[in-house]
Amino acid sequence: MPNNVGVEQVLCQFLAGHILRMLWFIHGEPMKSSLGQNINLAKLSEEFGSDEKCRKVLEQLRWPSGPKCPRCQEKATPIANRFQYDCDKCHYQFSVTAGTIFHDSHLSLWKWFLATLLLCEAKKGMSACQIQRTLGMTYKTAWYLCHRIRAAMLETGKAKLDGIVEMDETYVGGKAKPGSKKQGLTGRGTEKEIVIGIRKRNGDLRMFHASDVKAGTIAQFIRENVSEDVEVIMTDDFASYPFAMERAGVSRTKHKTIKHSSRVYVMGDIHTNTVESAFSLLKRGIMGTWHRVSAKHLPAYLDEMCFRFNNRKNPYLFRDTVLKLISSANLEYRELIAS
Repeated sequence: MPNNVGVEQVLCQFLAGHILRMLWFIHGEPMKSSLGQNINLAKLSEEFGSDEKCRKVLEQLRWPSGPKCPRCQEKATPIANRFQYDCDKCHYQFSVTAGTIFHDSHLSLWKWFLATLLLCEAKKGMSACQIQRTLGMTYKTAWYLCHRIRAAMLETGKAKLDGIVEMDETYVGGKAKPGSKKQGLTGRGTEKEIVIGIRKRNGDLRMFHASDVKAGTIAQFIRENVSEDVEVIMTDDFASYPFAMERAGVSRTKHKTIKHSSRVYVMGDIHTNTVESAFSLLKRGIMGTWHRVSAKHLPAYLDEMCFRFNNRKNPYLFRDTVLKLISSANLEYRELIAS
């Protein structure tokens, strides 16, 4: 009744229950965030278990304000019954995978998402053989897929490390040459590959495949990755480090040494255990997961390990990795296997 409208809020209930519901049907459900935090395999299968859903996620991540032409950056109109768009200005027809690492891939986007999540969540990495068995594909496809994801994981424009920095070298793969007394623990008389590690305490990790451990080579890594405002650089007593610090412009007061040759591994706050723990994780990956890594592709595995290690506390790791896949150019197979 009219007298009860104000008392019982009938008008408000009518608006909320009928008119707003009609508007919801007209405009559709509001767009939700495409990928939340802490995505696991069960959640990924439940929410994005089809190519159509994966494509919608890519569109939301690549074009948060609506589809735009990759050539002229103008708005585009969807093409009926196709997963493509037509540019309103230059009429270039494209899809969400155009110009990305997904371009010209015959593999379903759903398997791309699964492989990306598996590589992100595997602390010691995942081999191509395991991807082959898990996702049901040929080894060649799995190997190529893993390398394209690793290529996207490459971090560019990284800030230089400051604060307390540890630096060390290690040797991976290969076998000691006959007659070598050190059995691969040093770089002399071995066929092993050299990996230089630099890690900021409670911070990021950098690992590089080096040709040697001469002072000039180590100094170049220091100049490129360590800030001039570094508080201290800690190393072991390997002979090249003092000369490398001098060439890199690091004062003697900022270089602290722990004498591993005398079986001293911790002396107060001076140690290299932080970077050596990362080396341990790398070697567990090589020995227990990949089993064999060629010298040619070793930098790609190091980039993958560093990206996953530096983002180990990132709850949006999977989403950020997918964003890197979108922004990465396609890696052709002939380029990957080129000598």
